[in-house]
Amino acid sequence: MKFPYQLTAKGNYSLKNVRLEIGFEYENEEVTGTKTDLFSIEIEDGKIKTVKANDPASNAIDAKGYLMLPAFRDMHIHLDKTLYGLPWQALSPKRKTVKDMIAYEQEIIPELLKTSVSRAEQLISLQQHYGTHFVRTHFNIDPTSGLKSLEHLEQALKNKKESFKAELVAFPQHGVYYTESAPLMKEAAQLTSVGFIGGLDPFSIDGSIEKVMDFTVQLALDHNKGIDIHLHETGESGMKTINYLIDKAIENPALQGKTFVSHAFALAHLSPKETEQTAERLSAGKVGIASSVPFKGKIMPIPTLKKYGVNVLIGNDNVQDYWSTFGSGNMLQKANLIAELYGYTTEYALSRALQFATQTILPVDEKGNQQWPKAGDEAAIVLTDASCSAEAVSRMSEIKALMNEGNLFWRN
Repeated sequence: MKFPYQLTAKGNYSLKNVRLEIGFEYENEEVTGTKTDLFSIEIEDGKIKTVKANDPASNAIDAKGYLMLPAFRDMHIHLDKTLYGLPWQALSPKRKTVKDMIAYEQEIIPELLKTSVSRAEQLISLQQHYGTHFVRTHFNIDPTSGLKSLEHLEQALKNKKESFKAELVAFPQHGVYYTESAPLMKEAAQLTSVGFIGGLDPFSIDGSIEKVMDFTVQLALDHNKGIDIHLHETGESGMKTINYLIDKAIENPALQGKTFVSHAFALAHLSPKETEQTAERLSAGKVGIASSVPFKGKIMPIPTLKKYGVNVLIGNDNVQDYWSTFGSGNMLQKANLIAELYGYTTEYALSRALQFATQTILPVDEKGNQQWPKAGDEAAIVLTDASCSAEAVSRMSEIKALMNEGNLFWRN
């Protein structure tokens, strides 16, 4: 997909006829609808400067009554190894395990690297089409690609810098010790562009939870990075890894709030009591969960995690690649899926589900008070053809404009 927007304004300017949510409508103390009104918004130096009463006669950019929402954030994706932009390819039944996939990657990476910059840009454009302006993206660190996946990803992001931002996770997709990736991880950890140290199934790939987790934790501490590990393992090894990482976060306050377990499928196999106990521990260690909201046989206990204050991040993970073909690139679709899976069907519950696309920012708080946007907020917004957040989630409404750091892009 080509970039779907045209740059309309940057720097200092104003918008008029912007629809904002201002509260809830109630009947017998139950939320039955969402109140909105039109406003004028002033943008300055990448921030929202003022939110004022609407002035339809002003010489400002006309937002045409579209609903303004916080721009979306995809917190787990692999921009570096998508097949998006290439001919359709479903998954092969021959590759059943992670180790099978590692062997396959070792074969195909050299050829894929030749076009990885343009394919990453096309995937970014797809995400922007759906209103995403920020991602946390993992990139391969392995002996086959060396640092090339990172270099190509950084070039794609540089080409998109006006309209898109990312934080980067060094991901040892082929294991830390299963292949000779430890020296490369140490090299990547020294780079200022890398914000997180990744990991992969330490027991099933590298044969040791402690050795791999100790390496990962120490690398993060030594270089002031966060941690975001892939953990597909279920059962005893999966829970041992989660608890080991929680213990390390509790021991090292510098890791709290910036340590995450991606996937964490083991959580979906716990009893309700075990889920509550683990959620309480995750919250105590300020260890978050990043999920693509899988639902093959089991569903993740997202409501329980949220109940205990665990930071739950949502992402597309794979968008048409050789690991999965189901990622759409649409964060509203993820919020919609969560609403369907967990029964969030009312106006109030649907409005709360928007947080899974924006990563916690909501226009109206739980009591119906307007809390976004305010002067000083980041000028990262979408304009969507919806009457309210609940409708945007339920109908996955079309995005008409995207703003990143005050740069406004309107759909072509």
